[in-house]
Amino acid sequence: MPVIPTASLVIPAEIVSGAKTILGQVIAQIPSSTQGLERQIFIGDFVEKLPLEHKHALKSFVECLLLRMSLINASDIDFGGFGGHGKVWYRIFGAKKPDPTLESLSVDETNILIQSLISARQRQFLYEMKNLDFSYMVVDGDKMNRYRADAYMDLDQLALNMRAINATVRPYKSLELHPNVTKIVSLAHTKEGLILITGITGSGKSTTLDAMIDLNNHTVDGHICIVASPVEYVHRSDRCIVRHREVGRDVLSFKDGAIQALRQDPDIIMIGEMRDPETIMTGLEITDSGHKVFSTLHTASAVESIDRIIGEVPHVEQDRVRMRFADVCKMVLSQKLIPSLDGKRVAAREIMIMNPSVRAAIKNGNTGEIYQMIQESGEIGMQTMEQDLKRLYQQKKISMENAMNYANNKKRMQQIINT
Repeated sequence: MPVIPTASLVIPAEIVSGAKTILGQVIAQIPSSTQGLERQIFIGDFVEKLPLEHKHALKSFVECLLLRMSLINASDIDFGGFGGHGKVWYRIFGAKKPDPTLESLSVDETNILIQSLISARQRQFLYEMKNLDFSYMVVDGDKMNRYRADAYMDLDQLALNMRAINATVRPYKSLELHPNVTKIVSLAHTKEGLILITGITGSGKSTTLDAMIDLNNHTVDGHICIVASPVEYVHRSDRCIVRHREVGRDVLSFKDGAIQALRQDPDIIMIGEMRDPETIMTGLEITDSGHKVFSTLHTASAVESIDRIIGEVPHVEQDRVRMRFADVCKMVLSQKLIPSLDGKRVAAREIMIMNPSVRAAIKNGNTGEIYQMIQESGEIGMQTMEQDLKRLYQQKKISMENAMNYANNKKRMQQIINT
């Protein structure tokens, strides 16, 4: 297997030519009459039978593309499918653009390259579900680079997104959170309760969550069980023993992983994402049993997170879920990554802590009152998104335009920016 350099942005010609030769050989064997899913199955079967050195050559080419990410400060890479137009796309500080220095790839070439990264069992899942989440690792000398991947269909062709996982966890102190928030997050102070980290895709939820897990790992004696799809940052056990269980690889589902964790003597259970009613109900139930549970949700604000949790379950269950959520939830932290004046990105956060007033508002179905409660409770660590955006603007980290663009409540943002 060729050595993959990291010192240059240029992919070695021998890796490119080697992969191109193999790609051409495989494409020559694909019947022109085979289309759609049948074409993907044919490619998958053919790739599976390739000699080991040919598989290595294809992977080496993709791995060169992946290793470029750290050199150009890219968080994501995309290629393949009809929408890729033969280009390799990178997201750099929030902007996704095609790389003009890379040669175009045909849809069959990208189909083959994507198929070369996954196992036969993963292919069967991809063919059936038309989507596959998986993790991927590239070993570069003594450095291990990990990626979160999603393969999916785009007009009968395979497309792929891969996100670089930080090789090091962000120090918890760098989040600059209120001492009350730290007490809620830390097992040393709070032994139970649900903590939700929310935000849209790409808002840094995993980075914040990993920092919280890392804080507990280095300060408390206990057992942390992580159920994720896929596993991203791998924590090295320190004062805690940390178990990592990847959905589809080590456990069948988030629900199964969470329930099984109860029999594994955990202190903290991390559920990667509350993505469906079953997982939501399971998360609430295991928290209700006296465990500390961390999870994520795709919502843009704390209040929206409450409504989403309740709205995800059947109507007949909503009152019960509302009461249970109000009782077990300790905190909701919603965040966004805002383009900063230095050309990078900075996190803005909304923090809702479950005090008696917020808890009562949820139980009574008066979630519309909670925004005002958050806004007026800064002394205990709460803050609205607009208040944090104002802070970042006043610290000259973000522009006025972006403060307005990323506000959840633009009218309120305008009011507080002028006070």
